[in-house]
Amino acid sequence: MDLLNSPSFRLMEAGLQAANIRQNVISNNIANEDTPYFKRSDVSFESLLQQELNGTMPRLRGKVTDPRHFVIGPTSSVPEPVVTVDQSTVMNNNLNNVDVDREMANLAANQIQYNSYIQQINEQIKMMRVAVEGR
Repeated sequence: MDLLNSPSFRLMEAGLQAANIRQNVISNNIANEDTPYFKRSDVSFESLLQQELNGTMPRLRGKVTDPRHFVIGPTSSVPEPVVTVDQSTVMNNNLNNVDVDREMANLAANQIQYNSYIQQINEQIKMMRVAVEGR
């Protein structure tokens, strides 16, 4: 029995990982607010997950006709967070594109999202504990 390997638990774990990466990226953006030529980065996860759930992401998978076959193509339906650098915009005269107000708003939103993932994971672990211990 895989208590911590259910699809919903893996989704929450991936979301938590994305929120953690996003925290580091936003912190790096804020730290480089005055660095000339610095370009801000962003983390994409939720849109990739939505595409995966809607089945709109292109997939190329090998057909498995025997359990001893190697898996060809994506093995997990949970996408990895992707960090992208915004090279197309300019915010300041030093060709930097970090807007501190926007980054602080993104930081607050990410903190709320991180807390919700933690709360959901804790609730799922609590339910598993109740199921195992029976109380």
